[in-house]
Amino acid sequence: MPLYDFHTHTFLSDGVLSPMELIRRAHVQGYRAIGVTDHVGLADQERVIPILVEECQRAMSHWDIIAIPGVEITHVPPALIPEAAERARGLGARLVVVHGQTITEPVEPGTNKGALASGKVDVVAHPGLVTAEESQLAAKNGVYLEVSARKGHGLANGHVVRQAQAAGAKLLLDSDAHSPEDLLSEEWVQQVARGAGLEGEDLYAVLEANPKKLLEKLGYRLT
Repeated sequence: MPLYDFHTHTFLSDGVLSPMELIRRAHVQGYRAIGVTDHVGLADQERVIPILVEECQRAMSHWDIIAIPGVEITHVPPALIPEAAERARGLGARLVVVHGQTITEPVEPGTNKGALASGKVDVVAHPGLVTAEESQLAAKNGVYLEVSARKGHGLANGHVVRQAQAAGAKLLLDSDAHSPEDLLSEEWVQQVARGAGLEGEDLYAVLEANPKKLLEKLGYRLT
């Protein structure tokens, strides 16, 4: 089974690997696509994004993996999320993730809603105790909600799945990798997904169908 992961970090934020090494390790691990989404606010985007754009392009010219330059907009006031997302896209980010209201960090209330209502965000990462209203916004605006394989953030996965299913919102399963051992494996994604209550067609959607749809939305072609 090919692996898809739209949420990872390098040493340009709080990860430990260079972008190129992260992509290489993902390729060897069996990844079909990886989103490299370092933490940013607003003023630091010019430092981070051009490096990711170049490294992803160079990696894809040598290895059979889709490497997507992106960002995770992190602990930004909700009112500034649209501006941060627009700036990131202007600098070349193909994938915009927002650090959602995980239950393990003091994310400002309103962040989930601000991201989902902005019309400029692709994924809300670890959205924690996401509400029914927010899940409906995700469905309406085509924003993906994340099932997180990361310790702590994943504690709310079951709740996220239930809310997304009730609202008809699409889900993804991502690693939130910061180090090599965080990268996904086929066995681990199956365990995390099933532990969140996914099975049958829902399991297939999260692990294969939805990632392919997001890649198409971002302008990538699977061969």
